[in-house]
Amino acid sequence: MTKQGMSMVVSILAAVCISMPIWAETASDLKVNVRYQEAVPDNDHLVRVACHTQVWAPQETAIIICDMWNQHWCRGATRRVAELSQPMNRVVSRARDRGVFIIHAPSGTIDFYKDHPARRLAQNTPRAVDLPEGIANWCHWEDDREKQAGYPIDHSDGGCDCTPQCKQSSPWTRQVDTIIIKDTDAISDSGIEVWSLLEQRGIKNIIVMGVHTNMCVLGRPFGLRNLDRFGKNVVLMRDMTDTMYNSRMAPKVSHFTGTDLIVDHVEKYVCPTITSTVFTGEPAFRFRNDGRPLVVFLSAESEYSAADTLPGFAHDLELHHGLRCEILQGSPSRESDECHEISGMELLTQADLVVVFARRRAFPADQMQYLKDYLDRGGALIGLRTASHAFDSRGSGPADHTEWPTFDSDVLGGNYHGHHGAGPICTVTCANGADNHPILAGVTLPLVSQGSLYEVRPLAKTTATLLMGSIAGQASEPVAWTHQYRGGRVFYTSLGHPDDFSHTEFRKLLVNAVFWAMNKPASSNR
Repeated sequence: MTKQGMSMVVSILAAVCISMPIWAETASDLKVNVRYQEAVPDNDHLVRVACHTQVWAPQETAIIICDMWNQHWCRGATRRVAELSQPMNRVVSRARDRGVFIIHAPSGTIDFYKDHPARRLAQNTPRAVDLPEGIANWCHWEDDREKQAGYPIDHSDGGCDCTPQCKQSSPWTRQVDTIIIKDTDAISDSGIEVWSLLEQRGIKNIIVMGVHTNMCVLGRPFGLRNLDRFGKNVVLMRDMTDTMYNSRMAPKVSHFTGTDLIVDHVEKYVCPTITSTVFTGEPAFRFRNDGRPLVVFLSAESEYSAADTLPGFAHDLELHHGLRCEILQGSPSRESDECHEISGMELLTQADLVVVFARRRAFPADQMQYLKDYLDRGGALIGLRTASHAFDSRGSGPADHTEWPTFDSDVLGGNYHGHHGAGPICTVTCANGADNHPILAGVTLPLVSQGSLYEVRPLAKTTATLLMGSIAGQASEPVAWTHQYRGGRVFYTSLGHPDDFSHTEFRKLLVNAVFWAMNKPASSNR
């Protein structure tokens, strides 16, 4: 997506959030939580995850199912399609029941359906007036910006992850039978037919799902790039897709991390993404062989640029430490109407670790309950900087939202009651007796932080202090410690200033804390 196009998306999203408040929805409307990534202003090396809510009319919405063939030349791809097809059919069925139009696009197999009513529906649809130039063709790149970036994975070998690799051929004959085709649906692999179907029905919003994200889903005439560049409000359903990627090829990550890297690419350069939760109300689908521990980041603060710093750290965890990371991004600004909103917390039912970097928010009661349930069952947690007052909104949240002003003392074992003025450099050293703690393994001390020193003494007696911070003329304060809550491991640090994330030793400290909190062996960089 071009910078101009991304700017338009941001404007549209903002307009939707302002002009379509919750009370403007009808009973049938879809409340869709979209996610995309954008460059941080004045720093092209950082990206920011942005999440917004759109309200869609079902009759103005379509789903396109791309290339969910009955058989692929790659055995692994065939197995994953079979596994994906069952939850995909449930999503499609529920969407159809809501009034969403369904288009089945099993490319190259359309003749199999020549007598099907859904095929005749597509054939008999009048050709749209003013067809976009190029809608009949593959689109290999959205624009020069995407082309220059290139793909984040090497699929030049075809992407088969099997050993030995499968021989390439074209064995598909139809769409996988698990996905039911109704007579009121449409069947087409033609960009012209698909565009005409959309235009005839006044469809503005399109969800693309299917395989493979890095090939057909992006590039087909009816794929993400064409629909985006020709003006449709298109999204990828990121949990209803898969990639063709061989994990032995660069960057040599797991197959499922390869898919996540492609999803990142889509969100940066092409269009936003959503999950199947919009129709199911359940956590996003996950392949059974995806054994990566799941780290969920709750990011919602405006003082220390968490929206800018956490994506890079999460990317490192995925790329170099074999973890799966999801960022649930609340509004980074406390001035926003969406300040106290967040979505996607149902992911916490699958999480192995939650990282909180939020400040004075009151989240919707149903969303906050996911966090409380996660912690009540002994879930691991890391709190960064403002997590000590993450859910103490001082009464500024809506009446139906939930605060947790004692989160600091209850969960973190802390006692935040203010901070020293900004400016004095804080020197961070090892606390007495903490030298051999695994969180400090390989971390060279002292650290130097530009962040103001938090006043937190005395901590709960159940804490174990790891790091102390000091500034000139003041008593030292704990800046990192461990705790337990409901049997779950908890680590907190008042570090987290943007400059801290630029320091190797601080990032090493956090990586150690991630694996310690999950009670898993620390992972060395690959």
